[in-house]
Amino acid sequence: MNIKNQSIDSGKAFDWGRTSADYAKFRDIYPQEFYDRIVRRKLCIRGQSVLDLGTGTGVLPRNMYRFGAKWTAADISENQIAEARRLSQRMDIEYHVAAAEQTDFPDASFDVITACQCFWYFDHEKIMPELYRMLKENGRILVLYMAWLPFEDMIAGESEKLVLKYNPQWSGCGETMHPIRIPECYGERFKLVYHEEYTVNVPFTRESWHGRMKACRGVGASMTETEIAAWEQEHLAMLERLAPREFEIRHYGAIAELCKI
Repeated sequence: MNIKNQSIDSGKAFDWGRTSADYAKFRDIYPQEFYDRIVRRKLCIRGQSVLDLGTGTGVLPRNMYRFGAKWTAADISENQIAEARRLSQRMDIEYHVAAAEQTDFPDASFDVITACQCFWYFDHEKIMPELYRMLKENGRILVLYMAWLPFEDMIAGESEKLVLKYNPQWSGCGETMHPIRIPECYGERFKLVYHEEYTVNVPFTRESWHGRMKACRGVGASMTETEIAAWEQEHLAMLERLAPREFEIRHYGAIAELCKI
């Protein structure tokens, strides 16, 4: 399903379903520290009911499943949900194909609603009242993010340059560490009770980093097949030239926790 948003990639269409196979294989990369920080907030744990919006291939519920929460997850892409179900076959996770704004669960259904790597895609004026309605008293919205740091990591920086060569409209580049921005409308019904930002080194091989880059919005979800083929050839050659067989990429992680008031 093509998505267009003027504030993202200058309105260029993208479709996560086009890259679901690579997404499933190469984007399950959050380190244990990423999940430990969630648990330290006493969120997404046993006794809680959690809704994960924009779940993609179910990376968050699958990796947090062992902590005992009851997970429900939704994504706009049928292909992404198909991969999520395939990877979750022995887990009791309820998946739905639906845009975040179109989920319609009963009032006070969830203790926590999570949004990992997807919060900026939402229509916040529309979804904020729905999140409030679906959360229980004192319920939490947990916004999660992790991104490579191209100005601190040479390989990440060179990879970005190649994406921009073939897709100059891509706006997912040039990240620096900063708190997650929460739109003003949430102040009407939620309070920001916690945030943190931290650096983390994530291990890769040439193959897994190439796959991670291919599965990003700027490549697999939006380039033409011809552009992807040309980018792949050049990116693999660059990695052969600059990267050892195994290496780490400098990232930062960020959390924003909002409480229903």
